[in-house]
Amino acid sequence: MRRPPRRRYDKATYYRGVRMVPYDIVKELVVALGIVGVLVLILSAALSSPDVPALTIAQWSQADPVDFVTTATGELSGSSTSSDYGPPYNNGSGAAQSLWFFNPQSWAGVHQPVDSSNQFVVQPLQQAAPVDSELKVALDGWANASASQQSTWTDAYTKALADATVQDGKVAVKSGDYGPLPVMTDRLLTIARSGGLDGLLLATDKFFQTDYTRPLLFMGDGGVLSGQAEDQKLTGSQWGMMNETGRYPGQAWLWLYTLWYQVAPFNRDSDSGFLGISSANADLGVVFAMGALTLLLLLVPFVPGLRDLPRWIPVHRLIWKRQRSP
Repeated sequence: MRRPPRRRYDKATYYRGVRMVPYDIVKELVVALGIVGVLVLILSAALSSPDVPALTIAQWSQADPVDFVTTATGELSGSSTSSDYGPPYNNGSGAAQSLWFFNPQSWAGVHQPVDSSNQFVVQPLQQAAPVDSELKVALDGWANASASQQSTWTDAYTKALADATVQDGKVAVKSGDYGPLPVMTDRLLTIARSGGLDGLLLATDKFFQTDYTRPLLFMGDGGVLSGQAEDQKLTGSQWGMMNETGRYPGQAWLWLYTLWYQVAPFNRDSDSGFLGISSANADLGVVFAMGALTLLLLLVPFVPGLRDLPRWIPVHRLIWKRQRSP
């Protein structure tokens, strides 16, 4: 038996009787882009973020030479934050965090070694010593002194720096037995003001000098970075955020992480020790919290009850409406 030929429909016949309205997707796209563009410009002007120039050691040493010399002395004495930071920079324990059995800093070990005393102070001075006989004598005196003698010098000089003044561009302290420290710190201050210390701390064996670890650690040991953060409302208690300098994208997405530092047990004012989390290991606690939330988000389609929330809370119906039949 022969089948009847299939009836062919053209598009007009197929859609005959279907209710339609005129629609211009190009016009809608242009209007949407225009509205969004205007909103972006308005919000950018109202909620703009300052494009602060990069802070350098040269600027720091020129603006606050006493703080710079005090920080350099702390590097020599081994009392700075970076000197005892811990992995990945050294074997200290000042900033090492652990939570339960989780101790990633110790597991990773020292893989970016930083010797604060030598790299921030002694080695830059050794670069200038060949053309400065007084500095060479001072460096030899420092190197040949015993550890106890070095500690005596740095302790005395640190106390004297508390009342230091700036005279003719130099840091002046009351008379005392400071060994070679006044000469060493004076020459380091001169190198820093010229911008040379910025270059020396950036120098590596790589073609591109883009590792700012050492300059940041050195400035972090002083009061310059904390002061800048305070001025820009960026400290943990102030909970501020700003775009990165230049044309790079900002870190606005970090709000979800910084939020946790404002509540217990992650904030500094909390000593509850809830689940072993305190202000001392808050960073790891935030990592665990965000990891748990991320895992929960991934498991939404598989968790009974949780996956039904969109059906129980039909917010989508405000946007996605079923078309009524004519």
